[in-house]
Amino acid sequence: MTGVTEDYAPHPHIGGRVAALRALAAWRAAAPGAPRVVVLTGHSGSGRSRLLTGFLMLCDPDYRKRLPLEEMDPSTVPPELPAPAVPAPDGLTAAQVLWLLAEHYELNATSTEGVYAELAARAEPVTVVVPDVDRAGPVRAADEPARLVREVLAPLAATGTVRLLAEVPGPLATELAGSLPSGAVQVIDLDEPEWADPEGLVLHAQAALDPEFGAPELPFTVDPAVRLALGAAIGSRAGTSHLVAQLAVNCALMAPEGYDPADERHLPTSVGEALDLHARRLGADPQTLRLLLAPLALAEADGIPVQLWPRLASAIAGQDMSQAFADGMLLVGPFVQPEEAAEDGGRTLLRLFHPAVGDEVRAGLPNVRAAQTQVAMALLEAVPEQDWSRADPYVRDHIAGHTLEAGLLPQLLTDPGLFVHADPVSLRAAVEAVPTEELGPPARTYLRTAPLLTRTQAEVVLRAALLETAFMEDGLPEYADAVHGRLGLDLPWRTLWSLPVGGVDAVTVGSAPRPEGPPVPVAVLVVPAGTAGARPVGEDAGGAGSAVLVRDLVSGEDLGDVDPAHVLRPSEEERAAAPLGLSRGADYLRVWDRASEEVVAALISDTPFTAADLSPDGILLVATERGAKALRIRSADPAIAS
Repeated sequence: MTGVTEDYAPHPHIGGRVAALRALAAWRAAAPGAPRVVVLTGHSGSGRSRLLTGFLMLCDPDYRKRLPLEEMDPSTVPPELPAPAVPAPDGLTAAQVLWLLAEHYELNATSTEGVYAELAARAEPVTVVVPDVDRAGPVRAADEPARLVREVLAPLAATGTVRLLAEVPGPLATELAGSLPSGAVQVIDLDEPEWADPEGLVLHAQAALDPEFGAPELPFTVDPAVRLALGAAIGSRAGTSHLVAQLAVNCALMAPEGYDPADERHLPTSVGEALDLHARRLGADPQTLRLLLAPLALAEADGIPVQLWPRLASAIAGQDMSQAFADGMLLVGPFVQPEEAAEDGGRTLLRLFHPAVGDEVRAGLPNVRAAQTQVAMALLEAVPEQDWSRADPYVRDHIAGHTLEAGLLPQLLTDPGLFVHADPVSLRAAVEAVPTEELGPPARTYLRTAPLLTRTQAEVVLRAALLETAFMEDGLPEYADAVHGRLGLDLPWRTLWSLPVGGVDAVTVGSAPRPEGPPVPVAVLVVPAGTAGARPVGEDAGGAGSAVLVRDLVSGEDLGDVDPAHVLRPSEEERAAAPLGLSRGADYLRVWDRASEEVVAALISDTPFTAADLSPDGILLVATERGAKALRIRSADPAIAS
């Protein structure tokens, strides 16, 4: 039996799952014969997240004190040990999950290979629990759960010092378990009879109907006999799905008028049936309910703002759905829940009660790609005058996810305003999911710059500045000009020119005298001998030597007729008297105001800096493995921090 016995109290959060809890407790205790890796799976809605949450309560030293451990079956209670690492992947990329784990164990690694090597070298085993793998990733269509399993969980599972418990959807669970020797892994599939929990399912339904646990006082909830009978009927009809049981309860509680607890015809056996039965009981067309829920089924992240919901539903339906919304709150209520978005000023977002509801609604759409196309067009129309700085945060940050699934993302990736204002984590994930050959030049520039934006969590102005100089490096000056001209941002610099030449190992600013007029500001670049257009300046013992390129510091024009020997370098006194100073690290440069000691520009690079110099009048000359460029630094204003 997997349910409650007369001798022991059930887990207060789970209300059953004794067989599964015993297996998990044995894994946690590293009992003889227990596997090193456990993969927890089951269909969406089977209660696997609920089970794992309840188990983690038993693994947390502080939370254990609130549980009636002495009344519970001892075989379901793991020993008291330090809490395991729980890198929750909800909304994160596979790489972010791995670095959460590295941070938890205070690893010194600087690469993914280094993380696994350090874990493998530990003297004591480490315990890792990864819940909700199906919710990984900032963009649904990018299939981040599969990447998390293949790039993080599989290597962790193969590391002998790691004891891993992962909650993984079915096909990926099979893949993960199949990569390990049979004795090293146990699969707990909640859809299988061995792990099924019909008694716990009934207890779940009965508790959800109980006013003592928050249900409203209704005739079928306050009468214990009626409540228990209804809970038993709901549980028996729900099969192995805790979600179906909960939806049956939600529908009864949300629209109790005329509800007959003795009529089992209203009790669903699947998520789809829960939708259809609820609509018919309220006298509505089930298709209307599904169309109202469709925007939430296609939504990204934590859901959509309430004001966008009717617009998107009308776009998907191809007709005005405003009246259906006005009449349909009881209709949609059991399947929707609000979320407070703290990062968006505390506004309310709406999401579906469970991802499996979204799966059901999406499966019923005639064409998901066409629906996403309609959503994307509606979101674009919601951008005021195509000014992304004024766009709703959901539109700005998640339109890329919708257009990715619609197959339209490459067409969207031509607007510097979107590149600058969209959340770089979600936009990067969407762009990375597009084959590189389908991306245009500006999108490829964004793709190579995005790691800098996400690594530094750069704010809008710094994102714009880094993209501006990247566009110049990639020969897209019109996009750099658009960043300056259209976005209305005070950038810390303007990139004057960029030269794609390799091997620059030294740069110098200076001036070249002219027969008439003032000297010309110049940039001198030391490059390998044989570089096109360069003038040799010497040879070493092997005869290799080096050469220099002389460029106009402001325009970048080739000044090959200028003799490098005649170039005048600024004196130390001139440099010391200049208003701006320069400091340098391996992958950053900072320009600071000498008077205020405030940083006025911080330049970072995806390749190491090989040389840098700053002219007395504030032109920064830098070289990386990619080439050399000159940036005019804006005079001291509010600092730009990297």
